Amino acid sequence: MPKEVFEEASKAVLNFNNTGLSILEIGHRTSIFEAVLDEARMLVKELMQLNDDKEILFLHGGASTQFFQVPMNLLNEHASAAYLDCGVWGTKAIKEAKLFGQVDVVASSKDKGYTYIPKDFQIPANASYFHYTTNNTVEGTEMWWTPDTNVPLVADMSSDILSKQMDFNKFALIYAGAQKNIGAAGVNLVILDKNYIAADRKLPSMMDYRQHIANGSMLNTPPVFAIYVCMLTLRWLKKIGGIAGIEKINKEKADLLYAALEANPVFRPTVAKEDRSRMNVVFVMDDEEKEKAFLALCKKENMIGVKGHRSVGGFRASLYNALPLDSVKAFCELIKSFH
Repeated sequence: MPKEVFEEASKAVLNFNNTGLSILEIGHRTSIFEAVLDEARMLVKELMQLNDDKEILFLHGGASTQFFQVPMNLLNEHASAAYLDCGVWGTKAIKEAKLFGQVDVVASSKDKGYTYIPKDFQIPANASYFHYTTNNTVEGTEMWWTPDTNVPLVADMSSDILSKQMDFNKFALIYAGAQKNIGAAGVNLVILDKNYIAADRKLPSMMDYRQHIANGSMLNTPPVFAIYVCMLTLRWLKKIGGIAGIEKINKEKADLLYAALEANPVFRPTVAKEDRSRMNVVFVMDDEEKEKAFLALCKKENMIGVKGHRSVGGFRASLYNALPLDSVKAFCELIKSFH
């Protein structure tokens, strides 16, 4: 998160808005917190240029809860849902959806270790919805286009939401765990088009999007502090030029890092160039001893979190919105100096 967000949030822990109360102890149904929630919703709509049909929810459970909450609400009993399998998170979403109905996996990049995004797949016209992950954190791929279809689109945008410009109104439902680009862990952003919510479905209240909409994200006690941090982060994003402003910075960061990796033959990016993620740069070495030496150097230079996900190995540098350009430049210098 941005330094100024940390600073403001830390002040609120001790004394929120000069009330003498901590943000951690204020009542969630007070006008004080309702103003926070209202501003957070307003900023999401403004930054993403959402139309009036879109509802903004801040829910518990993280993105993984949406793997089953989406089909519970949207998968029609006598239809199937279409899914794209491009990595760990898509695979998990498919597994959960199969508990509630038929799933059609329209394409998968498993054949090459999830190092690319399939292109020429067909979405069945009768599908209840089409689900895909816009950015794959573990594998380092990112989808740079929005499928052209009349089927309702559902996207897990947990790791690249608010990082690049796109038409968010094309989606029936978007969900994203906050802890990459929106705020702190503990809250999940769900954006849904109210026109796609079935009126006759019987669901547990906590799983029913209709209930959360009707209760303004306060069907039960919301994660107050996490939502407050989201609001502060959204304020920061608006101040620096919104999504258009941060996209320019993100492109510069990613271009610098990929160029540094390609200039040093010791390192090898794993992803097809046209599908490379700006958020998660994944790379490997072909020598285990060199990998150990590079990790030791990173630790010595206080470069934290560079080791790749346990399922793929190698290295991963995450360049989320709030990561300063100077941090990327410092890491590039380390890469250039390693032999």
